[in-house]
Amino acid sequence: MKFLVIRFSSIGDIVLTTPAIRCLKQQVPDAEVHFLTKRSFKAVTEANPYIDRFFYYQDNLGELIHQLKQERYDYIIDLHKNFRTYRIRWSLRTKTLAYHKESIRKFLLTRLHINWMTGRHIVDRCLDALQSLGVRDDGKGMDYFIPEEQRTSAKDIPTAHSAGFVAIVIGASYYTKKLPVAKLQQLCLELKYPVILVGGKEDVLEGEQIASVDPVSIYNACGKFSLHESADLVDKAKLVISHDTGLQYIACALSKPVLAIWGGTSPLLDVEPYYGANQLQPGYTNFIVPGLRCQPCSNFGINTCPKGHFKCMQQQDISAIVKKAHQYLLK
Repeated sequence: MKFLVIRFSSIGDIVLTTPAIRCLKQQVPDAEVHFLTKRSFKAVTEANPYIDRFFYYQDNLGELIHQLKQERYDYIIDLHKNFRTYRIRWSLRTKTLAYHKESIRKFLLTRLHINWMTGRHIVDRCLDALQSLGVRDDGKGMDYFIPEEQRTSAKDIPTAHSAGFVAIVIGASYYTKKLPVAKLQQLCLELKYPVILVGGKEDVLEGEQIASVDPVSIYNACGKFSLHESADLVDKAKLVISHDTGLQYIACALSKPVLAIWGGTSPLLDVEPYYGANQLQPGYTNFIVPGLRCQPCSNFGINTCPKGHFKCMQQQDISAIVKKAHQYLLK
């Protein structure tokens, strides 16, 4: 049987689909699994051994649909559910299985702060979409595969960090998902442990500001490494402290302990760190400012605080985060 799995974006959301992809490939006899995503997210799944063929979207939907029609799929597995996926489904006119997106429940939670969420993690809802095929959760959690040639080497890590370090993922797609620089500086200073700051090119300047408070103990790796290399730094870390962003889920896939810091988004959206029942359970802790009626304010984060006070990040208890970090580091 031939399947087309669709998830266009983003890094974290694609990683969250990987248990469904693996279980589909391994549990359906002779399954041929194709995967469609945006070209900009090619790296996330390019080394995934459970995917037989890749298709990439880059403003070429008409041409892409023509290519997909030639494949004669038995099923489309829609794990995104937006205008483009509906157009593909309509054009290919084949059987479709789709996950439950919980859009209305998310709207109620983020706009009216009425919590009618099911409590069913998005990973489990992706797997639920495959139940009619006899696919069940294998308990192995999420996947992220780093090509050996794209791992970091000893020379990429400062000598001061060679005996162990904490990876702090400072990036995030939106302002309301990120701790202010002053808070991150405080976090690094109170940790009293070697830190590697992980992020993209857009995080370089903030990384420099954070590292300036202790240039020996804090190494700014932002913008210096590819996604795979950044994932490898996460894999080598003793502990990962992260905002709600893709590398948080990659850390989970690599069975690393995670301290997840939440601002404008929330684990109430059924997206908290996830480890499979049969996966190594390193543990995780969510950090959310208690008692804020305005939190969460969005599904994905936004560029400004709607209330103007940004209490969800400004009031994060850095000392509590550091205390929990030390507990993990002493294990």
